[in-house]
Amino acid sequence: MKAIKWLDRHFEELFLVFFSVIMVGSISLQVFMRFIVGSSLEWSEELARYCFIWLVYMGISYGVKKQRHIKVDVLLLLFKDKGKVVLNFAANFIFLLFALFVVVYGSSIAVYILGWGQASPALSIPMGLVYLATPVGMGATAIRLIQQMMKQYTFLRGGKVDKEEVTADRMTDNYGVSDELEESIDGRRGRA
Repeated sequence: MKAIKWLDRHFEELFLVFFSVIMVGSISLQVFMRFIVGSSLEWSEELARYCFIWLVYMGISYGVKKQRHIKVDVLLLLFKDKGKVVLNFAANFIFLLFALFVVVYGSSIAVYILGWGQASPALSIPMGLVYLATPVGMGATAIRLIQQMMKQYTFLRGGKVDKEEVTADRMTDNYGVSDELEESIDGRRGRA
């Protein structure tokens, strides 16, 4: 059970770190080869491009998980707690429908391209694997949206959910600071 909770907390982060390291490493290697050695690699830019595609789609899911995706919140200023939650629930529902649409059609395109056998020019990897970034990333986004909607629904029903978790404006918090670090910082401030 601990492994599942850990994976739930860090699933997107694993992908983001993995693809970031590969992308930065391949670009750095290309720069080294071009300017120091005087030779060029034909595969490094392609690998970096494909890693960036996966980064973007997994980043959407991470943004939804952390409630830091871009949104217009002018209407949220007009409402109090429950009104904000209802409006966010409706927005998440529309986003969920879009994510599911992308998963269905993105999967069919990826499977079609995998069956067609198209390969990338430099790395010769199946292009269907690159196209799988869309349904995988949007599938993870859909799961995160469902998790948020469940919390919002529980809050609206009067269940035990932290009010700040479903009503707070997540755009004003410490960007990039993990929840554990944030709690330890708050604890230190209380002792001082």
